[in-house]
Amino acid sequence: FISAFTDLLDYDQLFGNDFFKGFESNLPAANVIEGEKSYKIELAIPGFKKEDVKVNLENEVLTISAETKAEKEDKNEKYTRKEFSYNTFSRSFQLPKTANSDKIDAKYENGLLKLEVAKKDEAIKQGRKEISIG
Repeated sequence: FISAFTDLLDYDQLFGNDFFKGFESNLPAANVIEGEKSYKIELAIPGFKKEDVKVNLENEVLTISAETKAEKEDKNEKYTRKEFSYNTFSRSFQLPKTANSDKIDAKYENGLLKLEVAKKDEAIKQGRKEISIG
């Protein structure tokens, strides 16, 4: 149970604690929850539109990324001012062996991205079963 849960954690752990120092503020907070039949990942990404967000799966690595660009221009008789704003992030999660990568659902609503990754049938805990003694 614990190893499957820790396998799902993101790549931050692979590089040690100091590798991403200074970048933490750009990474959205993630909740990873293991349920009986699925894994759930929730990312708080306010300020992004649904079309800004991309979810990809390659070699059992789930990558969530987003990018938004904004440009503002102020024109006056004496000056012209342009301001550019870019906001981007990318987070990757290694799926555990018990995850069924063919059954992934994603929903984005009110700044919250919710992903649900089904578990393989053999990984779902079966109910209590009584065995007769012969």
